[in-house]
Amino acid sequence: MKKYFLVTTICFAALAASSQNQSPKQTVALNSIEELKLLSTLWQQDAAEYRALCYQAFNTATMHIDAMPKKMRKKQHLAIITDLDETILDNSPNEAQLIKDGKSWNYPSWKQWTDLSAATAVPGAVEFLQYAKRKDINIFYISNRSVNEVASTLINLQKLNLPDADTSHMLFMSNDASKESRRQAVMKTYTVIMLMGDNLNDFANVFEGKNIADRFTETDNAKDDWGKKFIVLPNTTYGEWENALYNYKFNLTPEQKINLLRSSLQGIPQ
Repeated sequence: MKKYFLVTTICFAALAASSQNQSPKQTVALNSIEELKLLSTLWQQDAAEYRALCYQAFNTATMHIDAMPKKMRKKQHLAIITDLDETILDNSPNEAQLIKDGKSWNYPSWKQWTDLSAATAVPGAVEFLQYAKRKDINIFYISNRSVNEVASTLINLQKLNLPDADTSHMLFMSNDASKESRRQAVMKTYTVIMLMGDNLNDFANVFEGKNIADRFTETDNAKDDWGKKFIVLPNTTYGEWENALYNYKFNLTPEQKINLLRSSLQGIPQ
C-alpha cells in the first residue's frame, strides 16, 4: 500500500503544481492521461523485470535461430523483419519528458526527440541482431516512423552498431500506417524467418483495427507462432492495445478516455 500511496501523492502534487497557471478543469484535462503513464514509464526505465523480459525475448529468438534445420540455414536470402520503437530503440526518455512537462504526445515534440538520434537500445537487441547477421540473416527495419525521420534514425542505428543500418533496409511510413505492404515487399525477395515487435500490428494485418475480443481471438489463433516466428517485446506505455480500449476513436477528450478506461476494468464478479 505504501507504494500506491506514494505514487498517488506524486500524481496529486504534480497536478497541484501545474494548476498555478491553469484552471483546475484544464489541469485535469491536460495531465490526467499522461499521469496515468507514470508507472508504465518508470517500469520501462527502472524495473529489472523489464530488462529480464527483453533478454528473455532475445534469448528465445536466438534459440529459434539455432534450432533451424541446417538446410534452411544454408538457404540464401533469409531475413528478420523487426519494428524499431520499443522493440530495438528505447524511447522512454521522450515519454518521461512529456510527463514532466505535463504534455500529451504530439508529433512536433516527437520529431525533436528523433532528430537527436539519441535513443538507446532495448536490452539485448544489439547483441541479438549482430548474432543474426553473423548467421547471414538480413535485417529489415519496418517502422511507422515517418519517412522524414529516416536520416536521423539512420544515425541512431549506426551509433548503436546495428547491422544493415542503411536506407535500403529501412522501410518507414509514407502514407499507409499498415505495415503489410512493406512486409510483403521484403517477402518477395527474402524468406522471412522471424518478425519482432511490441505491437501485434508488427506481425500480421489480421490484428489491425480489431476490438479487444477479436485481438484475443487472433492472438490465440497464432499461439504456435509466439516465441518462434513471432517475438514480442514488452511495452505497457502505448500501442494498439490502447487504441482498442478507446474503440479507435481518436478525437476523444481526456475525460472521455479516462471514463472508457475505467469502464474497461474487470473487477471481482458480484
